[in-house]
Amino acid sequence: MNKQAAIADDLRTRILREPDVILEDPDVMRALITANERAMGGNIVDLRGVAMERLEARLQRLEGTHRSVIAAAYENLAGMAQVHRAILALLEPITFETFLATLETELPQILRVGRVKLVLESHEAADPALDQVGQVLTVVEPGFVSDYMSQGRALRRVTLRQTDGNASLVFGRDAGWVQSEACLLLDFGDGRLPGMLAMGADNALQFQATQGTDLLDFMGGVFERAMRRWLG
Repeated sequence: MNKQAAIADDLRTRILREPDVILEDPDVMRALITANERAMGGNIVDLRGVAMERLEARLQRLEGTHRSVIAAAYENLAGMAQVHRAILALLEPITFETFLATLETELPQILRVGRVKLVLESHEAADPALDQVGQVLTVVEPGFVSDYMSQGRALRRVTLRQTDGNASLVFGRDAGWVQSEACLLLDFGDGRLPGMLAMGADNALQFQATQGTDLLDFMGGVFERAMRRWLG
């Protein structure tokens, strides 16, 4: 009994000295409230206890929202860093051949996608010499970009979606494993046909219509301005 009394005295002394330790521990506070309700009996409604339960539930929801906002902020920063590295890589080449090589090798690694395709509209047939610069460039007939990106819907600057059978028109033999794609509409200036930068991923959730497109829109603007050097 003396030992139990001594332990109780130690706890009482610490609680009086550091009451915040109890207040900041939700499990201890919940146990104290439950004990208080049992002591009052079942015929008394403890409005303070009900209010605390509601406040606790609200606090848990706020904490969950806080964690979600922080996670989204980190994800946005990571995406911004990827796009910045991609833009620097696009501005580095000094010849069109090295520019295309960057699209085929370096850009997919930076953006963590499987394939990158540059689609250019032209009134003329593709030059056979283009076969020597890799498989990243595709020349199509006028109107192809608008039809491919819109697919009967309103044409947007950036389109994110899961792929269907039409993906083979851009990705060719690689279309079998492309599950989602990001398509960036490219405007090369007055008097020039548009183009498209397409990125394919083997993850169906990597590019979704509900995702933000601001960073990709910015990258597309830089890309089309870099392309104007070669088209000129």
